[in-house]
Amino acid sequence: MRISVEDPLTLAIAPPKDETPQEREIREQAEIEARRTSEVIDEQIRQERAALKKKKKSVKVLLLGQSESGALSRFTDFQLQHARREWAEERASWRAVIYLNLVRNIVRVLDILSREMFLAEGEKRAGSTEYLSDSDDETTSDRIVYRFSDKHRFMQRRLGPLRSIQSDLENKLGPESQEVRSTAYISATPFDSPGSQLLPKRPSRDFGVNSTNGWKSALEKLRPSMMASARPQRRSDSDHDGITDVLVACKETMLELWQDPIVQQVLSHRKTKIEDSPGFFLDDIDRIVSYDYEPSDNDIVRARLRTVGVQEHKVVMDDGKSFGSGKEWLLYDVGGTRSSRVAWASYFDDVDAIIFLCPISCFDERLREDRHINRLEDSYMLWKSVCSSRILAKTEIILFLNKCDLLHNKIKRGMCIKDHIPSYGSRKNDTITVMRYFQQHFKEISKQCSPEPRPFFIHFTSVIDTKATAATLSVVEESILRTHLRNADLL
Repeated sequence: MRISVEDPLTLAIAPPKDETPQEREIREQAEIEARRTSEVIDEQIRQERAALKKKKKSVKVLLLGQSESGALSRFTDFQLQHARREWAEERASWRAVIYLNLVRNIVRVLDILSREMFLAEGEKRAGSTEYLSDSDDETTSDRIVYRFSDKHRFMQRRLGPLRSIQSDLENKLGPESQEVRSTAYISATPFDSPGSQLLPKRPSRDFGVNSTNGWKSALEKLRPSMMASARPQRRSDSDHDGITDVLVACKETMLELWQDPIVQQVLSHRKTKIEDSPGFFLDDIDRIVSYDYEPSDNDIVRARLRTVGVQEHKVVMDDGKSFGSGKEWLLYDVGGTRSSRVAWASYFDDVDAIIFLCPISCFDERLREDRHINRLEDSYMLWKSVCSSRILAKTEIILFLNKCDLLHNKIKRGMCIKDHIPSYGSRKNDTITVMRYFQQHFKEISKQCSPEPRPFFIHFTSVIDTKATAATLSVVEESILRTHLRNADLL
């Protein structure tokens, strides 16, 4: 058997047989340049690999909790404490979000007022001179008489343009500004399903182009107009200044609506506590509806902007004094609606810690996307599923019982916990006792459902107390980092 000594590759790269000396010189120069380029690329790869080995490993933290649990507020608290420069750059962009929150507050009041006035007109057409409310929550013995006047009809007409302002702001901010009112998912924990862990790990693409920072993209789109000087004479080319013009023109009427005794009577009768909802700014109309308004730290923490999908936020500690100063943190802010939870499982495998948020003030509330489900019961089911996950058996889980200030306000107004939670029994109806009750309940679930024993870390936080929350986050930060280093045999 004859074997050819001619290698096909050798034949392919061999110089032409009729190559001239000039062509040979050009070819050899090209080969020298190609080798030099290859060596440069190889050196770059070597340096990048060496730098990657020296680089501190990022700390990955997952924020879990149902929608409106306060995950965005906790992230902004973290940023406020440890990344002041980035925080300052974004401050002005939050103005549009806060204005959207305010407009939604007003539109919600207008919707309630319109319904009651419509029913009142029906009563008058039936022959009655005054309207008696027929609220489902009210008994016949204490039916309240509403004396609506032309003033209320004027306020409705005067504030009508705010509905267009709401649509304009929602279009500018994108999906993050839209609230979910329904869901196709019946389960509270769709991430437990077998296929959920096979989902690709990626940020949501519901907004922006390949966005990796979610709601921050919404803020970025508004930044140019936000940074402009906010004076009336400079509004010609700015949509945002046009929105501010409308709000300033409606300012006095908004104040009259919110302070009107009849409107307050309607809201009280319907047991509508707008002040307990996220993004409440009706008590700040006089301050924030202004051409020179700049959002404060407190305003930004209180603002409501929904998380769409799973968003990644990179924060590098720049305070120079914390245990993890100079270290990069990756915080994954996940959507809390039932339709968003299916993506959670793909983030469980390599996370260093989980901060689980439960708003304990919601014991009397129901999910926006499923009005049959109590929000506290939904949090219990979520907590049970997270604790029982074998993938998270060795992951540090820190429980934040959030919105304690709103819980205190509800109890102060006379709400009885046992009316909504029968198992609460005859315990004292005060804030401290209620907080301890919830703490014990979550602790028992953790103890019973965890695959192996784990420490129980819990912190009580509020919506607007940024200083207390910052102190809590510092403790959490050090705990996570020490565990992180211990697992890496560095401590």
